Amino acid sequence: MEENLNVTYLILGGHMEVEKYRHIYFIMFLLVYLLIIYSNCTIVYLIWKHQNLHEPMYIFIAALLLNSVLLSTSIYPKLLIDFLSEKQIISYDACLVQFALFYSLGFAEFLLLAAMAYDRYVSICKPLQYPTIMRKRTVSIFLALAWLLPACQVVTLATMCANQKLCSFTLTVIFCKNTIYKLFCVTSRAITSFGLFILISVAVFPVVFIIFTYIRILKICYHSCGEVRRKAAQTCLPHLLVLINYFCLFMYDVITVRLYYDFPKIARFIMALQLVLYNPLFNPLIYGLKMKEIYKHLKSLICQDKMH
Repeated sequence: MEENLNVTYLILGGHMEVEKYRHIYFIMFLLVYLLIIYSNCTIVYLIWKHQNLHEPMYIFIAALLLNSVLLSTSIYPKLLIDFLSEKQIISYDACLVQFALFYSLGFAEFLLLAAMAYDRYVSICKPLQYPTIMRKRTVSIFLALAWLLPACQVVTLATMCANQKLCSFTLTVIFCKNTIYKLFCVTSRAITSFGLFILISVAVFPVVFIIFTYIRILKICYHSCGEVRRKAAQTCLPHLLVLINYFCLFMYDVITVRLYYDFPKIARFIMALQLVLYNPLFNPLIYGLKMKEIYKHLKSLICQDKMH
């Protein structure tokens, strides 16, 4: 679908009966987006405000929650506009920007979870060396790498995609992700190979590292006292829950675009929503309720609001 001024527009064809339910969709997703911003920012605010939460573990949690807000902001505003529009379209350039933001921030989540796993490993397995290993400088380097490494890689991939000739102009999804590959006239080996390299370096490798790290932690905990086991369960279990959920959804997203099987529209719609619903919504619940110190401050904040 092309218009004048040499601008290429794509149709977002993954919406389900948007003409019939546009106002219901709009209200529901606006409420979800506001809830994501409020819940994640509340935990980030608590970590920023309270001095006893200025530890590497909580700083990584704040970064993870902030990442969820940024990821949601790259998707939800455009979704809300589309629900109220007669045509669900997006320019190819804007589509590539959304693609780059979605995957940069998505891969950053894996690297942040890997940094959190390393922090837990040092804390539980090398407690005496923890202050010297996990210094502010180390934390800053981990955070910079988590955001900059995938951003540089995905922006390069998006630039490669921008130079491809399109033979189709309809996406079968509700926002721009790796299904843009199916629009190309010719499958690019360079894009496929580089995409696989990115997937291995900033998704598969961090997940393998996290699993290896938690195996080491479990071995230490098995031979330790009840207090160490309780501390490990309190801090490691939330990380594992987030990791398993996110990795399964991400792998589904990566694998399905390579399959020639035409999934039902409702299935694609639901799975696309899960990518931008689950973690942004459940991360603040998992870390707010499962992490003892954060929960204590959260409870105090809620009690203060009730008093006022």
